[in-house]
Amino acid sequence: MIVIDGEHLTIEDVHKVSRKFEDVSLSKSAYDKMNKSRETIEKILEEGKPVYGVNTGFGALANVRISKDKLRELQRNIVLSHSAGIGEYLPEDIVRAMLLIRANALAKGYSGVRPIVVEKLLEMLNKRITPLVPEKGSVGASGDLAPLSHIAMSIIGYGKVIKDGKVLNISEIDYVPLELEEKEGLSLINGTQFMAAYLALIVRDLEKLMKIATLVAALSVDVLLGTPSAFDERIQLVRPHPGQLTIAQWLREYLEGSNLRESHKNCPKVQDAYTLRTIPQVYGAVYDTIQWAKEIISREINSATDNPLVFDSEVISGGNFHGEPLALCADYLAIALTSMGNMIERRIDRLVNPKINEGLPPFLAGGEEGLNSGYMIWQYTAAALCNENKILSHPASADSMPTSAYQEDHVSMGANAVRKLKKIYENIVSLLSIEAMLGCVALSARRPQTSSIHIEEFYDKIKLSLEKDCYFGKYFESVKDIILREVDT
Repeated sequence: MIVIDGEHLTIEDVHKVSRKFEDVSLSKSAYDKMNKSRETIEKILEEGKPVYGVNTGFGALANVRISKDKLRELQRNIVLSHSAGIGEYLPEDIVRAMLLIRANALAKGYSGVRPIVVEKLLEMLNKRITPLVPEKGSVGASGDLAPLSHIAMSIIGYGKVIKDGKVLNISEIDYVPLELEEKEGLSLINGTQFMAAYLALIVRDLEKLMKIATLVAALSVDVLLGTPSAFDERIQLVRPHPGQLTIAQWLREYLEGSNLRESHKNCPKVQDAYTLRTIPQVYGAVYDTIQWAKEIISREINSATDNPLVFDSEVISGGNFHGEPLALCADYLAIALTSMGNMIERRIDRLVNPKINEGLPPFLAGGEEGLNSGYMIWQYTAAALCNENKILSHPASADSMPTSAYQEDHVSMGANAVRKLKKIYENIVSLLSIEAMLGCVALSARRPQTSSIHIEEFYDKIKLSLEKDCYFGKYFESVKDIILREVDT
């Protein structure tokens, strides 16, 4: 059971709830904070003061006063009218992450909603009810309005959900809709949870993936008869970027005790190509970027991101819904991963290219040369993935387009930034899987020499060997499944 209080949610918690279906509850302190902020809203309503989103219109209609007898209708209307998303439906884990992070933001007690609003979000999580949310429609400012509205629509009894693997109308399942009171509709849809959900899960997975990626890179170094001397700790300490130090340490650990390395220890080659020699510098920079992004997203998932916010007896309008921190974060990660993918592709080429693969069979083909093409075309596939990454890495946050009649005249485009990032991440997994597949085939070609204990353990999970042409795609899928299982643990 994960208990949320608005302050201590972790990205690993997000993973456990969104993918492993761990149950969630609301802390006592959160109940107290939410009740206190709700009392402030009730008092303002009694006094009749105009407060944005409580008794006024929204966006460019903020100056329109709404009569007291229509305030609940106002909250219902904003949810339904803002449910303007289109496109494919989001994966279930992203929607569940959105539910959790939104509940945690409201649990901070600055939104003026009743605790039952958070309880209904948690009920959906615990009953495994997942609203259908289209992927397109958010500009990442004023929050992720459209996708969050599709979630809120389910909470009030409209729309479709996934339950037990089936798409159903919410009216068909065991769920009692919530009637929203003043400000609650706005509080449900005004936040950064679409962007935050994507980033939390991607950053969490990237931390795991980097260790696997470094192991696979070490495999490539070994089978290409590279030297680990460039990973010497003394080199790293005179340029002590944390990521560089970490990656170099992992490389040294992964290559320690390699018999294959000992077999060419006295070769005349002075230094290796950059894609072998500068792994600590390149992967280290990527790792530092991931750690920076982790810090950003860890703060964000414990932040109040709606508007206006309630402080003691005062309600203040601000801009915490703006997604700029997350948009820049996603774009930076996209660029970093694209660069990493470029390095992976170059090592893939070195593994198959007979001009530079240190005596390995041309294209890692078994049997009669020419009759068998081996893994030649997998480098083409890698090149295609890298080209797509380069296109996708153009920063979405470099653009802005005014919305709501110039009231919301600068937006982050962070929703598109995280969607692009997810595709780049998936391409990186595929590139890494290709490198791992080819590296293991190359290691089999180096027999009877063996690599280090760590690399041999990895090889034993995959068990590929040099062979005549066949459909190699089945091996790729197998390797990819192994890597994804490692990330998921």
